[in-house]
Amino acid sequence: MRTIVITGGTDGMGAALARHFLKAGDRVVVLGRSRSKFQALVTTVTSKDQSAASRAEYIAADLSLVADSRRVVEHLKANHERIDALVLAASFIRQRRHTTSEGHEASWALFFVSKYLFVTGLATLLHAAERPVVVNTAVPGARPDAIDFDDLQMINGFTFKRSNAQQRRANELLGILATIQNPDLTYVTWGPARLVRSSFAGELSTGMKAASAILGTLIGQRPEAAVLPIIDIIDAPAPGRAAYRGARKLSLTVGDHDEKDAARLVAAVDGDLR
Repeated sequence: MRTIVITGGTDGMGAALARHFLKAGDRVVVLGRSRSKFQALVTTVTSKDQSAASRAEYIAADLSLVADSRRVVEHLKANHERIDALVLAASFIRQRRHTTSEGHEASWALFFVSKYLFVTGLATLLHAAERPVVVNTAVPGARPDAIDFDDLQMINGFTFKRSNAQQRRANELLGILATIQNPDLTYVTWGPARLVRSSFAGELSTGMKAASAILGTLIGQRPEAAVLPIIDIIDAPAPGRAAYRGARKLSLTVGDHDEKDAARLVAAVDGDLR
């Protein structure tokens, strides 16, 4: 029985993956902020397979908080012998800069720092799996120079576009670090081929909410269809780094100093977290 850990697993694509892997007979650990949504998810599956309830675990967490990310990592290490697949899908979109109660920029903390803590903190559990996989839903393809190493929190000149690009590039560099440390690891940065119907959790402008709702209804994929490529990646992993939009494999973004940039990023993040 595989152990699948899914952040953001109570809604949208995360919930679709949780339902699939519970139906497949796997042990699924769901991280989220709504126990009621988790219970509804499990009820849907147990209506046909009562064993799913014993294979489903919920951990409440706000992954924009470093303390919560660290708490979850310690919980997983204490209660699981291995992790076969780690899906990093937690999302909460903010168009403006927001500082958490811990003093960190919220989008950076959620979309990169939490993922950094999970990938590095759970490295031993991933190494214990026969064919370990990390699927990071950070859309690939950001510029090699998208990271401001001197201002990771974007205190100066925050824009949604800059913030998004920095997070995406940082998650690509994280893959370099992770696969150097574990050559058997499959590390994929992945984005959907097109818009996915979801609740679009976040602090969005009225216009963006309306546009997302309309476009999602008209052309959006159902989450169950959107995640099919992720399921294929987890079921048939290929060690090393890769990038996908839907089922289409993309060329990895290559910079002149990728490994040095990855090491510089680690040093900067660790410095911020002290």
